[in-house]
Amino acid sequence: MAIMNLEFSVVRYFRIFKIKAEERWAALVALLFAALLNGLVIWAYADKFMPISDNHWKLFINNFRISGFDPITYAVLTDWQTGYNVYRHPLLAFFVWPFYQLNQGLMALFGVNCAQFICAAILIFCSVYSYVFLYRIFREIIKLSRFDSTLLSAMLFSFGYVMVSLSVPDHFGPSMMVLICALYISGKCMEKGRMLTILQTVLLFLFTAGISLNNGIKIFLDALFVNGKRFFHWKYLLLAVILPAALIWGFARLEYRTFVWPKEMARKEIKAKKDKAKKEAMFKAFKDTSNIKDSAALQKAFKAEVNKQAWKKYRADHKQPWNKHTGKPIAKGEFSRWTDISTSRWDTFVENLFGESLQLHQDQLLGDTLRSRSVIVPYRSIWNYVAEGLLVLLFLAGIWFGRRSRFLWMALAGFLFDMLLHMGLGFGINEVYIMTAHWVFVIPIAIGYLFKKLEEQEHTAPLLIGRSLGVGLVLFLFIWNTALYVQFFFL
Repeated sequence: MAIMNLEFSVVRYFRIFKIKAEERWAALVALLFAALLNGLVIWAYADKFMPISDNHWKLFINNFRISGFDPITYAVLTDWQTGYNVYRHPLLAFFVWPFYQLNQGLMALFGVNCAQFICAAILIFCSVYSYVFLYRIFREIIKLSRFDSTLLSAMLFSFGYVMVSLSVPDHFGPSMMVLICALYISGKCMEKGRMLTILQTVLLFLFTAGISLNNGIKIFLDALFVNGKRFFHWKYLLLAVILPAALIWGFARLEYRTFVWPKEMARKEIKAKKDKAKKEAMFKAFKDTSNIKDSAALQKAFKAEVNKQAWKKYRADHKQPWNKHTGKPIAKGEFSRWTDISTSRWDTFVENLFGESLQLHQDQLLGDTLRSRSVIVPYRSIWNYVAEGLLVLLFLAGIWFGRRSRFLWMALAGFLFDMLLHMGLGFGINEVYIMTAHWVFVIPIAIGYLFKKLEEQEHTAPLLIGRSLGVGLVLFLFIWNTALYVQFFFL
């Protein structure tokens, strides 16, 4: 009986992935669109990445160039390792492990590296279910019409860095799908007056935090909004919040000590030997070309020359983009060094947060701030700022009309957490658009409450105007971003 109950519970959880009749055609379109985007990335790098190499990590890192995204997933799919930062992505390498095993079999069968194709399949799956779960939020929770639900779901896919995130080998595409799924599940619990159970909370937390640790906080925020005061019941707080958080952090520390620290020590030892050999060679060369005979004076002169060269290198390094474009941190601790208090917040808001995230820039298209792209890039046309302004106004209007919705405030809580992290503390602010997939779905969700208000009005003119504006923006963004993304691969 216990086994039957467990099987029923597992089947019930997987029922969420069954695509309903009214979702099928739009889901198919989302699949084809994601396949097109992923096909571009595969086409661009297949000649370099498909042949078997003796150093895949170096091959991927040295050749992959799409914004500031890292091709670590390709490397982990090829030669499994904890290649991600274990404190920020504690379980991600282990989520990828089964697909690594699949790739090993395909490599043995076909003699080529299939990491790109496996990664594309994962991202296409995430694209389809990001659409499906978001559509269900509009239809089942906000209670919008099919037309408005389809329009606002499509809006998410029209955003520039959603397109990019769903086609590059990084963690943002899967993160977005899980976060939207968590909102949908939480919304259904709210609708039915049910609690998020301990098991549901733990599973959602492990998947979100396992992929990206900071996103795990959003699950606890969701649970707080759904469960209310019951969130603080000792049993729930202990088993669903404190214990999973402690376990995943402890696992990250163990993962670092087991997999990362030995490699770091080995690299430091190799570097120390190379530095020693290099210094000895430099001293020999200096001695051979110097007229100084006294050994103490020779050592002193050599030390002065070494310090001079080190200063030159220090000054040269600070002119490099990877240093120049990194703002001043709050402190230089293990985690505080990731912060930034010097980068302009207003310019970042206009050109990057609600700029590049939603509309790609023509200049320095999908460049990397750690290589060559400027941190702030302006648009050439005033119309891009008009589109951005309209989206922000619709977003704010949606918040106003949905201000009494507990579900909207739950979604906004996650958004505000990201804004505190990126725009407040400055984490990743020099390329804040890369994190778009973690929060941008809140924009169409908020706009959904504006559309709901318009649908409830007796007069059809405001609804017609709102829909026309929405259709116009979505079409503009699709055409603009798709054209630039395609152009990027054919430059």
